[in-house]
Amino acid sequence: MSGILIAGLLLVAALVIWVALQSLGTQKKSQAVESQMNELRHDLQSVATAQAQATGQLTALASTVTQRLDMVGKSLTDGVVQSAAISAQGQSAMREELKSTQGMMERIHKQLGEFQELSRGLSNAQQSLESVLGGAKTRGILGEVTLERLLEDSLPPSQYTSQYRFASGECVDAAIFLRDKKILAIDSKFPLDAFRRIQTEGEEARRAFVTAVKLHTDSIAKKYILPGENTLDLALMFVPSESVYYELLHSADSKSLQLDAYCREKRIVAVSPNTLYAHLCVIAMGLRGMQIEENAQRLADGLAGLKKHFANFSETFEKIGTHLKNVQQSYQEADKRLDKTGTALEGMLEPVEPSKPLPGTQETLPLTSLTSKNGG
Repeated sequence: MSGILIAGLLLVAALVIWVALQSLGTQKKSQAVESQMNELRHDLQSVATAQAQATGQLTALASTVTQRLDMVGKSLTDGVVQSAAISAQGQSAMREELKSTQGMMERIHKQLGEFQELSRGLSNAQQSLESVLGGAKTRGILGEVTLERLLEDSLPPSQYTSQYRFASGECVDAAIFLRDKKILAIDSKFPLDAFRRIQTEGEEARRAFVTAVKLHTDSIAKKYILPGENTLDLALMFVPSESVYYELLHSADSKSLQLDAYCREKRIVAVSPNTLYAHLCVIAMGLRGMQIEENAQRLADGLAGLKKHFANFSETFEKIGTHLKNVQQSYQEADKRLDKTGTALEGMLEPVEPSKPLPGTQETLPLTSLTSKNGG
C-alpha cells in the first residue's frame, strides 16, 4: 500500500511541475495555479493524515490478529490436552465396560450351565411322568381324581356322588343330583392314546383320534343317558387335558363335521377342566336358586297358614269385643241404677226437722200425739 502512495505522490509532483511550467506561460493563471497548489498541498496533507491513520489501523489490526492467533493457538492447545484427557477417560471406561461385559458373559455361561442341568432334570421328570401315565388305567385314575377335586370345590357333598351305578349295571364316574330327582352323568374316561400318536403319525393318527372320540361319544350316550332312571337327556364327557380338548374342538371327520357338533347331536357335552368348573359353578348357582325357591314356597305356605289363623283370631277377637261392649253397656245401666238407688236411699235416711208454730197460735202437736189422743 505504501508503494501506491509513493506512486500517487510522484504523480502529484509531476502535476505540480506541469502546472509550474504552465504558470511560466501565463501570469493570469498564476493565482488560480497557486490556489490549486494550495488545494494540492491540502490534499497532500489529507493524504498523509489518511496514510498515518491507515498505518495506525493496520498496526491495530495486526495487533488484534496477533492476539486472535494467540488465543486460537491456546484454544487448540487446550483442546488437544482435553482431547487427550477425554481419550484417556474413554479408554478407561471401555476397559471397565469390557471387564463388566466379561463378568456378565461368565455369569450367563454359568446360568446356561445351570439351565441345561435343569432341563435335563425336567426331561428326566417328564420321562418319569410319561412312564407313570403310560397306562390307560393310570390316566383314567388321574382323570377321576381331577374330576373328584372339581366336584368337591364346586358342589356340596349331598349334591353329587362318585361311581354311581345304574339299574342297568353300568357305573358312571360321577353323578350330580338335580331337582325332581334328576341325575346328570359325567364320564371321565377318554381315548388319549390316539391323541398322543398325532404328533408322530400326523393325519393318519388324527383320523384315528376322530374315530375313537365318536365311538366313545356313542358309548356314553348309550350307557349314561337313561330317562327311565331319571337321567337328563344329556351327559358330560370330561376331557382331562386342555390340549386334547383344543384338538377335539378343531378336529372334523371325513364329512367335514366338527367333533363337538357330533357330540352335541348325540346329546353329549365335551368339557375340559376349566369349562367343567364353569359348568359346575352354573349348576351350583342353579341348585342354590332352586333351594331358595323351595324355601320361598315353604315360607309362602307358612304365611298362608298364618293368614288363616289370623283371620280366625280376628273373628274371635271381634266376638270378644262385642261381648265386652255388651258388658260395658250393662255396666253403665247398672251404674245409673245404682246412682238412682243411692240417691233415693240418701233421701230416705235424711231426718225430718219439726216446723215452728206461727205467732199467736198453739204449738202443733206431733203426729204421734194426735194419733194417741184420737185413739183415747
